[in-house]
Amino acid sequence: MSTGAVWGGLKIAYAVELEPNAATTYRHNHPDTILIERDIRTVTADDMRGLNRAEPLIVFGGPPCQGFSTSNQRTRGVINSNNWLFLEYARLVEELSPDWVLFENVKGMAETEGGVFLESVIRRFKRLGLKVSYFVLNAAHYGVPQRRTRIFILGSRRGQELTIPKGDSSKLTSVSDAIDDLPELENGANYGDLPYRTTPRSHYAESMRGQLSSSGNHLVTRNAGYVVERYAYIPQGGNWEHIPQELMNNYANRSRCHTGIYYRLKQDEPSVVVGNYRKNMLIHPTQHRGLSVREAARLQSFPDWYRFKGSIGFQQQQVGNAVPPMLAKVIFDQVLAHSE
Repeated sequence: MSTGAVWGGLKIAYAVELEPNAATTYRHNHPDTILIERDIRTVTADDMRGLNRAEPLIVFGGPPCQGFSTSNQRTRGVINSNNWLFLEYARLVEELSPDWVLFENVKGMAETEGGVFLESVIRRFKRLGLKVSYFVLNAAHYGVPQRRTRIFILGSRRGQELTIPKGDSSKLTSVSDAIDDLPELENGANYGDLPYRTTPRSHYAESMRGQLSSSGNHLVTRNAGYVVERYAYIPQGGNWEHIPQELMNNYANRSRCHTGIYYRLKQDEPSVVVGNYRKNMLIHPTQHRGLSVREAARLQSFPDWYRFKGSIGFQQQQVGNAVPPMLAKVIFDQVLAHSE
């Protein structure tokens, strides 16, 4: 969200991040932001005394969303304490009294426990005197090469109600548009900077590259040989169901696999959701391997100058957990248009 905010013209004064690897990544890419590397439950407005209150203040963030995900039935619901961390976000909003509040989460937040979490957020923001708008956006309708649906809740101190940003579902960015110029890689690849394989194949790729001649984070999970053997049977748009039964004997009941397992991306369409793509073993459209960190970042609309830190697992998690910067910018553009 910070990258989208910067693209929109905002200055990020403070950020809060507890996970050490994500904090290292954030510091590298946002060196001018003061990063508070602590649990949000210990953070107060006193930690942000350097804010320039002569300018409009926007508080934005996305509390943990795994508990609201429709693919996560184990920790969905009111008994998971992490699902209530949005109350800490609301507490900081109350302490800081910003002009605008932007809250992001997965669509499942509106569905979990009959919408109790969504209603609680809206009710608390209204209690703080904010005019609340909320809408669900599909990232693919805003230029992101990925069908990723997220809910955004906006609160205005001035009583302004925002309308849904206009998208375009007729002009979608495909996986091929996003990653075809990136280098070919092998299973288990582990490279830093590599030159681009081709010139930009699309306006999207050109915008991700900027003036760079190479990109980084070319890390691919090293799958076992029997896993790579399975990949060869899966066509674009196919999944585990295309793998012969005799190659799936380590699954006690393969019928319990969900449709996202061993899914091979279609090159001429936007990607499916890039979440925990290592665990799901999301497959490159034309190569028999998983996605690299950089390819996943492209599908999330991270520019190539943005570098991820930590081991491959932490990098994959950071990419999968992120809000697509291009989608975030759409929201910030709306906020700024109403702040003039």
